[in-house]
Amino acid sequence: MSLIKTLNNQEEFTGFYLLKELELKQTNSTPAKDYFDIVLCDSSGQLPAKYWDVSPTDKETFFPMGLVKVRGIVQMYREKQQVKIMKIRKATERDGISLTDFIRSAPIRPVDLVYTIKQAMEAITDEEIKTIVQHCVSKVEEKLLHYPAAKTHHHAYCAGLAYHIVRMLEIGDFICRQRAFLNPDLIKAGIILHDIAKPEEMVAQLGIVSEYSVKGKLLGHISMASNWITEAAIAHHIDLDSERVLALQHLVLSHHNLGEWGSPVQPQTAEAVALHHIDSLDAKLQMVEDALDSTPESERWTPAIRGLENQAVYRTSF
Repeated sequence: MSLIKTLNNQEEFTGFYLLKELELKQTNSTPAKDYFDIVLCDSSGQLPAKYWDVSPTDKETFFPMGLVKVRGIVQMYREKQQVKIMKIRKATERDGISLTDFIRSAPIRPVDLVYTIKQAMEAITDEEIKTIVQHCVSKVEEKLLHYPAAKTHHHAYCAGLAYHIVRMLEIGDFICRQRAFLNPDLIKAGIILHDIAKPEEMVAQLGIVSEYSVKGKLLGHISMASNWITEAAIAHHIDLDSERVLALQHLVLSHHNLGEWGSPVQPQTAEAVALHHIDSLDAKLQMVEDALDSTPESERWTPAIRGLENQAVYRTSF
């Protein structure tokens, strides 16, 4: 079977894939014709695809998160690879494949990631901060075993959110040792809490986001996490006006840095400045790693990376 990351321009191929996304659309021609706008994926990556001249039977046959056998050809569209599907059918039991065969996962076992996050919580010395963090994590602990950190942007795979948090904790530990003026308890807490409401913001199965929840659309994970901090303080009789509660809320509310990026306030404490850059560094390096991993080794340039201002990355040869 042809892995997505190995496909080259003008290559014809046949293989089994997951319909990560599927949307019925119509052409601009007269009369308009139905077609499927698709994202095919396997454990090595994903590619956009088009299936033209969709029949009424096709509309009742193919749905997102379904496994299919595809014959197609890779083409370039606006300098990006895209698949033209020539033939497609649903996978059957006789094909001997499983949904989990096509799911990309974090490179560390989810149970180990969650264990590391719990160890970091236990290492928080301030009891009020620790109590608030534990309360918030308990709301989504089970979902941390499989939820992604985003739909497409970064760490968009099974247990991606937990992996993102653990990698940030490693960076945060180094920075706290290098910069002694930072409060390690606040850094740990901010890292764990900054995206903790993502599992309530998105609807996901095996690390693949199908849509955003109503709460996710109306409130967003930043507002929800800040509300959870307030909820935790009330539940555990912690003064809502304490500097600890205020500091934790500020960490969450400012970690995207700018209003146009989703933060209602900019970082205005040392720990908030650090958190924003720790988050950004891990997210952007993961985007680069993912792009390199999903680009055929024969290609020196990755596709444009949206989170890096649509810049491609060059693969050095030494």
